Order: sequence, then C-alpha cells, then structure tokens
Amino acid sequence: MQTMAATAASSSSSSVSRAWAAVRRCPSPSLALRHAAFSSSASCCRVAGGGAPVLPLSIRGGRLLLPCALLPEGGKNGPSTRRMTVAAAAAAASPSAEGGGKPAIPRTVQLGAMILVWYLLNIYFNIYNKLILKAVPFPYTITTFQFASGSFFITLMWLLNLHPKPRLSLQQYAKILPLAIIHVMGNAFTNMSLGKVAVSFTHTIKAMEPFFSVLFSALFLGQAPSILILGSLVPVVGGVVLASMTEVSFNWIGFWSAMASNVTNQSRNVFSKKLLADKEETLDDINLFSIMTVMSFLLSVPLMLYVDGIKFSPSYLQSTGVNLQELCLKAAIAGTCFHFYQQVSYSLLARISPVTHSVANSVKRVVVIVSSVIFFRTPISPINAFGTALALVGVFLYSQLKKAKPKTKTA
Repeated sequence: MQTMAATAASSSSSSVSRAWAAVRRCPSPSLALRHAAFSSSASCCRVAGGGAPVLPLSIRGGRLLLPCALLPEGGKNGPSTRRMTVAAAAAAASPSAEGGGKPAIPRTVQLGAMILVWYLLNIYFNIYNKLILKAVPFPYTITTFQFASGSFFITLMWLLNLHPKPRLSLQQYAKILPLAIIHVMGNAFTNMSLGKVAVSFTHTIKAMEPFFSVLFSALFLGQAPSILILGSLVPVVGGVVLASMTEVSFNWIGFWSAMASNVTNQSRNVFSKKLLADKEETLDDINLFSIMTVMSFLLSVPLMLYVDGIKFSPSYLQSTGVNLQELCLKAAIAGTCFHFYQQVSYSLLARISPVTHSVANSVKRVVVIVSSVIFFRTPISPINAFGTALALVGVFLYSQLKKAKPKTKTA
C-alpha cells in the first residue's frame, strides 16, 4: 500500500510539474492556469489509442473553457479540435443562441417595401420631369441636372459616412466607364422621348425591352430563344404597333428616342449584373451606382454645353415667361426622385434575379402609364388602350417563360 501511494504521489507530482511547465509555455497564462487546476484529475484519463490527456471542459457563465498548450499539437485534440471548440464557444455566447437577439425583418417584406418605394418615386419623377420638359425643352440640360442632383446626394452620403467610400484602382474605373457612357445615353434618350410624346406612349415603347434582350442574346451570345419565348414577343411588338398607330401625340423623334433608350438601358443592366457578380470586384450595388452616377455627370456636362449651352440661358427663360422659382422646385423634386428610384432599382437588381426584376419593371410600367394618363388626362382611344395592354401582357408572358425556361439552346 505504501508503495502504491508513493507511486501515485510521484505520478501526481510529475503531472503537476508538467502542467506548470505548460503554463510557462502557454501564450495565455491565465487560461493555462485554469486548465492546470484540472490536470491532476485528468492525468489518469486517456484517449483510446492516442495517449493524450483529456481535460474536462467546464461551463462557467455560458462559456466553455478552451484547451491551451496543455494539449498536444496533433491527434484528436490538435488544432482542428481547438478551432471547433472556439466556434462552439462563439455560437454559445452569441445573442441568437441565448435568445436575446431580435428577429430579422423577413426578406419578402424588405423586397416588397423596396418595390413600393421604387414605384412611387418613378411616378413622381415621370410627372415632374414631363412638366419641366414641357416648360424647358432641353433634354440634355435636364439630364445633366438630374445627374448633378444624384452626385450631390452621393457626396453627402460619403461625407457623412452613411456608406463606406469605395477605393478603386484605375482598372476598376475603366470597367465602369462604359456603364457610365451607356447610362448617360439611356437617360438622355428617355428625356428626349418624354419631351416629344406623352409619358404613357414613351413607356409603352419602352415595354419592348424584352425584344432587344432576345435579339442581343442571339446576335452576340449565340443563344437561340425557344419557340414559346418568340411567341411571347408577338403581342409585345403587335401591341406597340397598335398603340403607335393610334397615338395622338405620335412623333418620330419621340418614338426612336424611346427605342434607343431600350437598347442602352438593356445593355446597362446586363453589364451591371455581370460586374456585380464578379467575385474579384469589391464593389457593392450602392457604390457601383454611385460611381457610375458621378462619372455620368462629368460626361454629360460637355454634352450639355455643346448641344444646349447656347440656347438655354437666362434671356431664354425670360422670353418664355417661365417662373424660375417654380421651375427650380420642380427640377429639384424630379432630380431627387430620379436618383433614389434608380438607386432602389440597382439595389433590387443586386438582390433578385434579372427575370424577377423584369417582371417588377413590367408592373411598374403599368402603374406609371395609368398614373400619367390620369394626371395629364391623356386622350386614349380604345384601340390605343388595347395595344398598350397587349404589349404589357406580352412582357409578362415573356418574363414567366424566361423564369420557367432559364436555359436557352445555343446556336
């Protein structure tokens, strides 16, 4: 018995010596001391086949005491085990694990609220923009002012640290430059069309975006559309033709400007989605749109000075009898709505698929057309209304078919 006691005492003394030696080696002495307290009781416990001591994990205040340098570097209690234990401790200490965290807003509610804001801002923009273009028919100047309004809000956002400032290389700026050029052209063409024809007619023509999407995919990507998708484009084209034939405010400049806007805006959406999906890029949707807006403003200034600079002057405003204060107020409202509705649109594009975005855009067009007809009391014949409705139904069918058949045949 004395011999066994002496052996046990010698083993315990040796175990304690090893524990204190590990304390001196441990990068966190306080953590090692806590494990040292358990080392003597754990010295007789062995992992089957491993020969490594197993230290008890004590739970204090909802946290686990993590293994330190007392554990060997290899085997079951090696680095991988320590990493798993750290993850478990972090999960146990998180507010969600303890039930103290607040439930997040459902994603469907967030997207629904964003779409509603998108629609409302778009309605106000189209109404006030049309009022300005009727008083001052200078689409390039109006476009520049709208980009200037957006640049003001973006600069304010960065100065107040409401969103992290982007740090880009020259190569990244070079990638965004084509998007900015397309962005300028698309908005300039839209304002040209709105200045010449009714808001409802411009948006009826812009409903032909799916047609150009299919055309570009076939020409540049070699993607042959299915027969069903081609069939859905028939009511789109037919509806636009019927609406154009019976449109009271029909004008060729307004018609072709809206068509050109279709081409540029569709190209911008495709390239933007590709850039946002690039894992090597560090841009989010807000900063991408912000940089593109500022670059668009810088690009539109020389275009405005070249085209409208001589015509648009204080003497011209006096000759037309326009109330300058009222004009500036409407322009400010239109510029604000213009920036934020496009910002929300870009944020949605980063959160949902292009097909879902296209469906939401189609519904938005219906809302804008109906609201503009009511506000401006635009005369619409039954055939014109039928053509507009037919085009919008075709767009909806196209969106549903694209969603059901995401893969197209390659020519």
